Amino acid sequence: MKKILIIQGNPKAESYCQALAQAYERGASASGAEVRRIDIGTLTFDPNLQFGYSADSPLEEDLVRVQQDIQWAEHLVFVYPNWWGTMPALLKGLIDRVFLPGFAFKYRKGSALWDKLLKGRSARLIMTLDTPIWYYNLIQKKPGVNMMKKTILEFCGITPVRVTTG
Repeated sequence: MKKILIIQGNPKAESYCQALAQAYERGASASGAEVRRIDIGTLTFDPNLQFGYSADSPLEEDLVRVQQDIQWAEHLVFVYPNWWGTMPALLKGLIDRVFLPGFAFKYRKGSALWDKLLKGRSARLIMTLDTPIWYYNLIQKKPGVNMMKKTILEFCGITPVRVTTG
């Protein structure tokens, strides 16, 4: 049985992303997968990584649960709108606070390389757009997709990362 974690990243309670996340959850459950879902707007946490990586910021209870759910999952699904070329600030704050050194990756002392601590997982990005897809891809060069896929998920070892936009 596949373990799927859906992270619905639109902070609005009623949204198209919410409907997409619910539909994905229904389909995955019907196929026999075990599914957990996180709705970012219901979490209580400070999205600001106040000290960067120079000092620890204790994780709120909701963020501890997010890390536990990511560790549990084999497949991560992020559903979120494209706002200003990328994700909503609250979703970025969640990533800043959760995908930390020692959890998602580990720098190697004296090396330019790092350890990818979330290997063995795959991901799907479902991103809604209010701009034509050709414009987002060709003119804007997919900034949000590149950030999420390449500089966050693949950096941490999550691969493959498939993308659905529309």
